[in-house]
Amino acid sequence: MKLRTLGRHVREGSKNLGRNGWMTFASISAVAVMLFVVGAFLLLIMNVNHFASVIEDDVEIRVYIELTATAEQQDELRAQIETTPDVAEVTFLGKDEGLNQLIDSLDERGQVFESIRSENPLNDVFIVEASSPQLTDQVARLLEQMPYVERVDFGQDVVERLFAFTNLFRTVGLVLVLAMMFTAMFLIANTIKLTIVARKREIQIMKLVGATNGFIRWPFFIEGLLLGVVGSLIPILLIGFGYSYLISNFGERFEIMFFSLLPLFPYIWQIAALLIGIGAFIGVWGSIVSVRKFLKV
Repeated sequence: MKLRTLGRHVREGSKNLGRNGWMTFASISAVAVMLFVVGAFLLLIMNVNHFASVIEDDVEIRVYIELTATAEQQDELRAQIETTPDVAEVTFLGKDEGLNQLIDSLDERGQVFESIRSENPLNDVFIVEASSPQLTDQVARLLEQMPYVERVDFGQDVVERLFAFTNLFRTVGLVLVLAMMFTAMFLIANTIKLTIVARKREIQIMKLVGATNGFIRWPFFIEGLLLGVVGSLIPILLIGFGYSYLISNFGERFEIMFFSLLPLFPYIWQIAALLIGIGAFIGVWGSIVSVRKFLKV
């Protein structure tokens, strides 16, 4: 396609936006609202995934060794654990060190446990990390069957609830985003339809003088593209400034709750590129649907 012809299509597509002012406004608004929800969900999902990954990094399996196990038996158990599939790291925590950690964690109240130091009732422990947090339960089941193991603990309820919550959150977000995408595509298709109907006579004349279908359709594709891209710029600005305000004014409060928000950059660039891509896609797709269905030339 020649640059002169492309320029003509761009001018015609731009003019079409003004010919159907209210429908153009409705289409851009629908795209903007939909992409704002998409962008907000993306930021929220990114932060939830970040929070989940921090928790997942702290997920560990504690293998409590039987009190009667000898040093040789403990070495034998460690060797067996290290050769278990999907085990990434094994660390030994002696009962004396475990008691020190308990006392330190309780501050002044922990001093009451100093009296049991000479007859420490705690178990020696192997702290095991799985190669993937999702494999923690599988690895724990293998470890609890080994000899000299009194019990295995990895906070199963917390881990399972965490994975269930993140999966549910992603599913709900995806359904909502898809529903709003179809709504925006429907409005864009209707906007293009009104333009086609209003220019039906002009299109027929163009066809009679030899204009190809592609030449007639291109301005409508440009119009849909512009609707989608313009509609994506508004939520990008709102999300960027809104998230920057959130970090500046509430970032420290989140850190107090042991949860740090992701920085604005470079994530805002990734979200901006994605929103522009989605906006352009639904705009062009809405045009294609409309042209196929209503352009009879």
